[in-house]
Amino acid sequence: MKPQVSVIVIDYKKNNPFLEECLAALHKQTYINFEVILESDHPLLSSPLSRGRVGRGFSNLRVVNYAGKYQTPAKKRDHAGQIAKGEFLAFIDDDASPHKDWLKNLVVNFSDPTIVAVGGPGVTPNNVSWAETASGWMSASPMGAGPYTYRFLPGKRQFVDDYPSMNLAVRKDAFLAVGGFDSHYWPGEDTKLCLDLVNKTKGKIIYDPKVIVYHHRRPLWRPHLRQNGSFGLHRGFFARTLPQTSLRPVYLGPPFMILGLLYLILFSHLFLNPHALKLNNLGWLLFSGYLLAIAHNSFWVYRHSQSLFQGLISFPAVLITHLWYGLLFLQGFCFTKKLPR
Repeated sequence: MKPQVSVIVIDYKKNNPFLEECLAALHKQTYINFEVILESDHPLLSSPLSRGRVGRGFSNLRVVNYAGKYQTPAKKRDHAGQIAKGEFLAFIDDDASPHKDWLKNLVVNFSDPTIVAVGGPGVTPNNVSWAETASGWMSASPMGAGPYTYRFLPGKRQFVDDYPSMNLAVRKDAFLAVGGFDSHYWPGEDTKLCLDLVNKTKGKIIYDPKVIVYHHRRPLWRPHLRQNGSFGLHRGFFARTLPQTSLRPVYLGPPFMILGLLYLILFSHLFLNPHALKLNNLGWLLFSGYLLAIAHNSFWVYRHSQSLFQGLISFPAVLITHLWYGLLFLQGFCFTKKLPR
């Protein structure tokens, strides 16, 4: 008999339409030996789930309700992992809908006993607003994701040491052995979990491009920047406290750009000697090259999206996101002693 999988979904919104999409997609899975554990902050009284549309026939669904008492995502996932019956724990966000072969493709990877976790791409859904699409292309583009574009578009199968929990499966015994997620962090609890899995179990995390979910994005501008600013704050904090996975060049570009621009705009005029002038000219030359790279990235978005508008809007989206991420990264690295919940 095929091993059982416990799919863990956390939800914190009232009347969440994305949750209905997620559950409906789980209904269509070609892999049948699984249960669903839904941990929610709010009663599902007005949800189609409670009215029997999405929930009809969902005999393998368990709902844990916190009656309006907010719990961090890490605490919800930890509780679900403890009560799960499956051999594998498949974590998915409430705003993500899995491909029909998601579980089937996921389980195959665990036939290798050295694999302790499996991640897959979170692709922006079709037929969403221009603002959500633009946010998705910003995240998926080379200037938005750097070497991690495979997290948003299917890439090559590879080993990784850090993967987001929007589409991450873990062996239950390994999950419990490392103590699950660290509830002190959010976002960032998935980074800590992956680090513990690699270091403490000596197992491997595999990325499989066939393990696909369709993940909604925070639309431009305010929700997008709020989320990416939070990522920057936590990554900066982790760069200081967990340098193994977070003190990497790909994360340091935006904060170093902020420092360089602050010098060029605020302080460069104070130093008028020839060496300082050469340094200033080099700084502006590097920034011009950065802007040209964003322009090339916009052309990349245009080619892949087949949308001139998406190509054009990606230029300010990348620039403003980098500036905001960089500022919050510096805050997290230099000044944050304890992460906000």
